Amino acid sequence: MARRGDGLSEYRAKRDFTATSEPAGAVAPRDSDTPRFVVQEHRARALHWDLRLERDGALVSWAVPKGIPADPRKNHLAVRTEDHPLEYLTFAGEIPAGQYGAGTMRVYDTGTYETEKFDDTEVMVTFHGERVRGRYVLFRTRGKDWMIHRMDPPDDPDRELPPADLRPMLASTSTRAIPSDGWAWELKWDGIRALGYVDGGRLSLFSRNGNEVTARYPELRPLGVEFGTSDAVVDGEIVAFDDDGRPSFERLQSRMHVTSDTAIRKLARETPVAYVLFDLLWLDGHSLMSEPYEVRRQRLLALGLAGSNWQTPPHEVGDGSSTREVSVRFGIEGVVAKKLDSIYEPGRRSRGWVKQKNSYRQEFVVGGYMPGEKGRTGSIGSLLLGYYTPDDPPRLHYAGRAGSGLSQHDISELERVFARCARDTSPFDDGTPPKTARFVEPILVVEVKFTEWTNAGVVRHPIFLGFRTDKDATEVVREND
Repeated sequence: MARRGDGLSEYRAKRDFTATSEPAGAVAPRDSDTPRFVVQEHRARALHWDLRLERDGALVSWAVPKGIPADPRKNHLAVRTEDHPLEYLTFAGEIPAGQYGAGTMRVYDTGTYETEKFDDTEVMVTFHGERVRGRYVLFRTRGKDWMIHRMDPPDDPDRELPPADLRPMLASTSTRAIPSDGWAWELKWDGIRALGYVDGGRLSLFSRNGNEVTARYPELRPLGVEFGTSDAVVDGEIVAFDDDGRPSFERLQSRMHVTSDTAIRKLARETPVAYVLFDLLWLDGHSLMSEPYEVRRQRLLALGLAGSNWQTPPHEVGDGSSTREVSVRFGIEGVVAKKLDSIYEPGRRSRGWVKQKNSYRQEFVVGGYMPGEKGRTGSIGSLLLGYYTPDDPPRLHYAGRAGSGLSQHDISELERVFARCARDTSPFDDGTPPKTARFVEPILVVEVKFTEWTNAGVVRHPIFLGFRTDKDATEVVREND
């Protein structure tokens, strides 16, 4: 790789050595047949890793945003940066704010390497470090952009990439007593279920129906940094809290449907969310889904994931009395009991997880609406609710109507949706909606709380709580026994 005069001139020009503790480059070139390398974890404006190779008295350097790939099936971007002095082989510490590369630097790995090829477009080397070992090639794509590829098989031959289409495991609903032995209890959080994929310090969030929602919750992105170079898949709930620290689905509504970057940033400050973590599905190239819940939970707790916008709340093993008491005292939706030996069954509603609610509450499909009266004349008065029966094929059962809780903003949103999906005939297969009802395609899902079910399968005293874009209408069934 060609050198340009003083190879450290660009490095020195970017730094004020009266303000930063970085070395200025006073060490004489080392004469050795075994060149050294270092990989540094750099927590700057964005987490990345710096790969530096000793050559001709300096360190040829690349910034690698997602780290050194451990799997030959994944290539990572590597951006060529200025050469660094040899003292950087051991440099660690804090680069002050306002300085180039401000942030925390630590040595991730160091060792020696052998060279097969080293020119302006391709570098092929074999690393001998504690963490980074094996044959790699860096190849230039354009400008300063390169890619780094592992040429050897993984050090861990059983290492696998997580499936990209995982869906959360679902809980059954029951009001029956659950035995004390062999169960653990968690609070049922009033939010949006989301799987978090972490790769190279980056977090990607996917809702229950597989839609990516990462951009809507920027305050959760720093969670990825906590994993470092580990890849993982976690399960949890995105939750907004009210002024008393209780989960508030109403507050979360303001975050769920926003797509404008400016509005998202503003809401992230005004109505921040938290990611409540309760399961670990994948870690460092290995699935944990066939492990018992008890093991997965301990592995999750061992990660120590607790921050300003994420937490791993405790669970209770035994009869669940303390967890139920907390849920009632703080007005939380309910509790979830999980068998200690239950495996994780993605996308399935399992008897290994059982939810018990403190009040009747569930999702419903909207099959139409009643025109408004008095103050709502010419608009929407109430929504016609339904749920699917477990028949083959499923049938949409009419479950009553809900008008309480609808705000003018909600009605405006509904009018826009209904204008696109109006239909002439009733979508309900069972039950009898009012004769003056107007019908829509059954695609919209809403959440409703109510006092009880009638013998006809209709809800009593329903109150609209919000929209559920994270759930497909075909999944909505009657939950309460």
